[in-house]
Amino acid sequence: MIRCHAVDDETHELVSQLKARELIVLGYREDRISRIKLSDLYYFEAVDGKVFAYGENSVHEVKQKLYELEELCKGNPYFRASKSTLLNIAKIVSVHPSISGRFQALLENGEKVVISRQYVPVLKQRLGL
Repeated sequence: MIRCHAVDDETHELVSQLKARELIVLGYREDRISRIKLSDLYYFEAVDGKVFAYGENSVHEVKQKLYELEELCKGNPYFRASKSTLLNIAKIVSVHPSISGRFQALLENGEKVVISRQYVPVLKQRLGL
């Protein structure tokens, strides 16, 4: 929400720039640092104290903690799928029940991600089920 005395061309320009702004995370792989659009990523996963960003066919390490990425992703189609995973709902092709109340999501790139039972209600709410 922007509050101002009068809406002019400068205000419209500012609003359009904000809407067009794509969130970027920095990914590290080997000796390279890459700028990666949040919308291009499938999920983030924390493994052994490191956080990795998974794209269609690439994996990059990111320096943020999972809770920091969760905060950054607010307002985007991401949700916490487990203690160690932050999942992009827009990349889910299908979901189906798994063992012990968990769900399994099939992603556009063919990967399968487990959704912990404590986060299944969040997924259902986000999908409108």
